Amino acid sequence: MDLGAHVEPGGVRFRLWAPKRRRVEVVLESDGSRVVALEPDGDGYFSGLIEGVRPGDLYRYKLDGGDAFPDPYSRFQPDGPHGPSEVIDPGAYRWRHSPPSDLRLAGQVIYEAHVGTLTPEGTYLAAISQLAELKRLGITMIEIMPLAEFSGRWGWGYDGVDLFAPFHHYGRPDDLRRLVDEAHGLGLAVILDVVYNHLGPDGNYITQFTDTFFSTREDTDWGQRINYDGPGSAGVRQMMIRNACHWLVEYHFDGLRLDATMEIHDDSPVHLLAELSNEARATAVRPILLVGESEPQDVRLVAPTERGGWGLDALWSDDFHHASRVALTGQRGAYYFDYTGSAQEILSCVKRGPLFQGQRYEWQDQPRGWTVRREPAQSFVFYLQNHDQVANQLTGERLHHLCHPGRYRALTALLLLAPETPLLFMGEEFAASAPFLYFSDHHPELQAAVDSGRIDFLYQFPNMKHIEAQQAVPPPGAAETFMRSKIDFSEREEHHPVYRMYRDLLRLRRRDPVIARQDRFALDGAVLAPEAFVIRFFGERDDDRLLIVNLGPDRELIPAAEPLLAPVDRGKWKIMWSSESVRYGGLGVVPPYGRKGWRLQGTSAVLLRARPAERP
Repeated sequence: MDLGAHVEPGGVRFRLWAPKRRRVEVVLESDGSRVVALEPDGDGYFSGLIEGVRPGDLYRYKLDGGDAFPDPYSRFQPDGPHGPSEVIDPGAYRWRHSPPSDLRLAGQVIYEAHVGTLTPEGTYLAAISQLAELKRLGITMIEIMPLAEFSGRWGWGYDGVDLFAPFHHYGRPDDLRRLVDEAHGLGLAVILDVVYNHLGPDGNYITQFTDTFFSTREDTDWGQRINYDGPGSAGVRQMMIRNACHWLVEYHFDGLRLDATMEIHDDSPVHLLAELSNEARATAVRPILLVGESEPQDVRLVAPTERGGWGLDALWSDDFHHASRVALTGQRGAYYFDYTGSAQEILSCVKRGPLFQGQRYEWQDQPRGWTVRREPAQSFVFYLQNHDQVANQLTGERLHHLCHPGRYRALTALLLLAPETPLLFMGEEFAASAPFLYFSDHHPELQAAVDSGRIDFLYQFPNMKHIEAQQAVPPPGAAETFMRSKIDFSEREEHHPVYRMYRDLLRLRRRDPVIARQDRFALDGAVLAPEAFVIRFFGERDDDRLLIVNLGPDRELIPAAEPLLAPVDRGKWKIMWSSESVRYGGLGVVPPYGRKGWRLQGTSAVLLRARPAERP
């Protein structure tokens, strides 16, 4: 990262891209507002070494002799996006642990977390206290929601404006480094959610430096679209690519989750994300993981760049969530319209990834998705909850509050035993009672617009068309809305049966050699009833596993004419795990097979292991 303020022997070198300006001066607020001019470097760049400046000094850029503004490449904004930038020496932190040198996607279990609501303190340092227990649970990777500096005291982070500066209300840059360092010491990987499709509406001063940052295309739902392929876009592309490398190098993050990639429009010969993927991997000089969010579930994201893809490692898969949510709640409003929650839908997700691979999508009145071919199962990230889907409920209810507990346990088993990469949302593992709400903090005029926009967004759900429901939406700007979203880890004990279930399932996923293969081409499945299905995981030497999920009532299969239920060589099936164990709050385990046939226990999941018949 050659832009921003860089500590060198004897001073600090400042470098800035400001193509709309003819003169740039550094105002050193820690030195009596001393003003020092930078020299033009060509192509809109300005730079200069200023002696006597030290880490901790505050500065702004004075443009063409007029007003002074924060550095768009600032490493830290101690007073928020409207205040001065602070000189930070990233080399001052002494790392104790190295990032994992053998990082790979297979075997990962992702835990999505929001720093501000993860702990009562809501800081980087406080988050460290939870790492060891997450490791014991079976989590392998923490995915932190966006940290780029944004306005206000609280927010989700998707309205960042200073992309190189970690949010100051969570702590200082070295506090964030320590969080990542401590995670690495426990063997946990950490990836960061980054937003390259828009900037936030408040504190965004980039247009003071360039007129080509934003595109003339139609705006996104969240703000002006960023210019990646129009006139003057070269500097914009480099800013974002350097930002990706910045988090990987200066903070030792093990990868990135790229938000809403479908809103990154780029008609260049090489798409921004393909260029970013190549540059980030080359700069990191170690294995990293790049995960993309794509509402249409565009599998081109995970195709190699040499084959015309964008070179990411994994793709969020909404279809599994949507089909599962309909199955659990029966609600098909808004973007759930095209899902029935049938056994076939859920089974097809496990076997083939996204459900929509080019078919017409009624909700959008257009085709959706691309053909999935040989992409491995781990390239699809499955989840039953995430920040968006929890908060998009009327009052932010978590999924276990909206459905039958038996069904919840059964689909949790599928999530954690399926070959795809599972993602848990913080608190999900112990059925947290706290909601996760949409919260933001802005000045009154902007806050009113944000509050109104939230109602407009939720209006797509049929229940939100009633004024009573609209009035029940927690106001995003209220401190109470933010505070209510903080989770209470003491509930691990209070809700221990649920926590035990997650822990046991993750241990099975990690230790069982057949489940741990994560090979969607080494399994098959069949629908047994409208709400029941079976998945057979084929092991070596007939060491198969059988997962039966029944979201409906008790059901008998006599005769059981489905070949996938057949034991190996007329052997037997042995129960390995059941969601109805009393250890998990269930009603007790009923063996699903007998001399006459099969009996599927209602609202349950059971995992069986093949036991071939003894040979004479």
